[in-house]
Amino acid sequence: MKKALFLCDSPDSMARVYGKEELDRVISSYDMQADHPVSGRELWENPEAYRDTEVVFSTWGMPSLSEEEIKTCLPKLEAVMYAAGSVQAFARPFLNLGIKVFSAWAANAIPVVEYTVAAILLANKGFFATLPLKTDREAGKKVFATYRGNYGEKVGLLGLGMIGREVARRLKEYKLTVLYYDPFFPEEKAAEYGVQKASLEEIFENCGVISNHIANLPTTVGMLNYDHFRRMRPNAFFLNTGRGAQVVEDDLVRALKEEPARYALLDVTFPEPPEEGHPFYTMPNVYMTPHIAGSAGDECRRMSDYMIKEAEIYFAGGKTQYEVSMKMLETMA
Repeated sequence: MKKALFLCDSPDSMARVYGKEELDRVISSYDMQADHPVSGRELWENPEAYRDTEVVFSTWGMPSLSEEEIKTCLPKLEAVMYAAGSVQAFARPFLNLGIKVFSAWAANAIPVVEYTVAAILLANKGFFATLPLKTDREAGKKVFATYRGNYGEKVGLLGLGMIGREVARRLKEYKLTVLYYDPFFPEEKAAEYGVQKASLEEIFENCGVISNHIANLPTTVGMLNYDHFRRMRPNAFFLNTGRGAQVVEDDLVRALKEEPARYALLDVTFPEPPEEGHPFYTMPNVYMTPHIAGSAGDECRRMSDYMIKEAEIYFAGGKTQYEVSMKMLETMA
């Protein structure tokens, strides 16, 4: 049996992601090097105890280890099975040492896609604009009458990574016109996903909903600014389920104040949550949810299920689906 370790700084996250069924599957299939999730500090303080580990199972709270720490504490490690999404915070030292890194980004993408599609469809119907008018039905009807609905409406997707592509695929059945901005997406695949290439300016000027799925990289910080938000037409919605760092938030506030019929639905901000007293808290045309687009409740167990299956395939010599490469880190979230 391969020697395995649960490595995570957050026992609560491990409990959320690895349910009893998933724990039993790992424990019965591997020679466990500890009977509990080991933290990065515990690993470093007792390196001899875990030196034979060949596969690590983790999730949110995966410690960031240096190459030296990995070589000292985990010299036999072959693979990291990360039952969560982005691996940007920890993956590079492992990859530099030739250790395979796998991520359950596809599993965590599913609830984000569902949240995003639902929000787009509701926004185009005027749901968010009419929600505060529940005590004035006639006023609500007048606002509703200014919306175009979903049939033929333009939606802009910023970034066509895994989440953006799946959002596009699901939107096809609603007969929307989907524009996209993504310098890395192959144009020859546009027809497959039912999308049309456009500039950022064209998307912000023409779309009823603009949904951000741009990868969280140093080169994308602050790329969405006043020049984009000022182009939003009345009734347009900016939807952010990706990362807040791409947005110059003062510029978004300015554009939303200039045109109160513009709206934003923000599941993420930067920092997160916004600082006390930030205008987002009181602006009537800003809706915020507390980073809930990702996996919730039992949805989290889908991520560990993906990684347990991926590990089985990998160690059986089969074709894996969710390996992360150094090249992928240049563009993925």
